[in-house]
Amino acid sequence: MKTIVLAGGTGFIGKYIEDHFIAVGYEVLIISRQAPHIKWNDHDAIVKALDNSEILINLAGKSVDCRYNEKNKEAILKSRTETTELLGQAILECSNPPGLWINSSTATIYRHAQDRAMTEDHGEIGSGFSVDVAKEWERALFSFQLPHTRQVALRIAIVLGKGGGVMTPFRNLVRCGLGGVQGHGDQMFSWIHIEDVFKIILYLRDHKELSGVFNCSSPHPITNRELMRNLRNTMNVSFGLPSPKWLLTIGAMLINTETELILKSRWVIPERLERDGYSFAYEHIDKALHDILRSPPEFRRT
Repeated sequence: MKTIVLAGGTGFIGKYIEDHFIAVGYEVLIISRQAPHIKWNDHDAIVKALDNSEILINLAGKSVDCRYNEKNKEAILKSRTETTELLGQAILECSNPPGLWINSSTATIYRHAQDRAMTEDHGEIGSGFSVDVAKEWERALFSFQLPHTRQVALRIAIVLGKGGGVMTPFRNLVRCGLGGVQGHGDQMFSWIHIEDVFKIILYLRDHKELSGVFNCSSPHPITNRELMRNLRNTMNVSFGLPSPKWLLTIGAMLINTETELILKSRWVIPERLERDGYSFAYEHIDKALHDILRSPPEFRRT
């Protein structure tokens, strides 16, 4: 049986990827801190899992949905760079290493952008803590010279899908009548449907000439104002109170998160994927939200 190794695969995205790889005939080995998976401190077991596998997908990293105090910032950085370095070292010890290593990165690596879209070739890298984490994450990946393993950094935008991720809090806001614009509402919202995340992985698997950095986002980002309007329309809610910046700042403190997750303008275009021929299942937000909010839930393994 073909094997993929999924590092940090117990979250919303990881569970979706696991289910769908199993559905197409793969064995999925997971590295995580949770039983019964392969443990991060069991180096020999990680090498054994990677040897003769087809793909390594690394999603490991502490959630950024927290306050950026010094303890959390250190954990966010180390949980990404140290796991990436550990996996790279393990690949070097394989006699038959995976042919493809896809490492998660983030679309927030680009600067706050309201003037133009950011592409892989012409995007401007931003500044600040989140950007520094993204740069170090990618540096850790590409520091390894692996002649038999293609390396890909997926700069993933906000992932939308059923049963988890950002859709749960967004849905709750709209239901409670708080589904108006957030901040000034003109900040760009780059997003991607979780089905396209999986299909992009398959596309990269099948196109062995592809490596390097890819923006993993819909080709049609929208403003926060458009996002909230589409959410209300899809959920048949006619009105939503706006949330000004000062209110978001207070709310973020109360729920131990950061306003950057809402207020930073991410305007990211998947230029390389489109140029190389990938066809998106969900290009536009209305179709994506209809699938997520109105379609029946998918069957999940138990």
